[in-house]
Amino acid sequence: MLKTRVIAGLTFAVAALVVTVPGEASSRHHHGRKHHAHKAVSQPAVTLSAAEARGLAFAKQRCSACHAVGVNGTSPNPESPPFQDIANRPGVTTASLRQFLSDSHNYPDAMNFRVEDSDIMDLAEYILTMKQAGYRPQI
Repeated sequence: MLKTRVIAGLTFAVAALVVTVPGEASSRHHHGRKHHAHKAVSQPAVTLSAAEARGLAFAKQRCSACHAVGVNGTSPNPESPPFQDIANRPGVTTASLRQFLSDSHNYPDAMNFRVEDSDIMDLAEYILTMKQAGYRPQI
């Protein structure tokens, strides 16, 4: 009985660690150049759904060399908007963001990879977790 409770507690703790979203603060490389992201303001962690967590994992692996993928981050590539700014653009919905990621953002020459439909769905769900009423982009 005690063993079952310990395992359940550890499983919950690991899951909570895996699906939280910290602010951005790091250095990254982009096409051979090193970019420095500004230190982020500390934000409370947000618990993510399974799809949102997959979107975050994809974003960290495939998008973070150019975009700030967490809250209050500065994109390593100044031409790539932070995900938080994208989420808070007027009129952005899950459907419009999925359409954008499907049609407009598959630039294999610039990104060196293609975004698959399943990743697009998860990525859109994750990006929209950063939508906030009254949001103002960092200057």
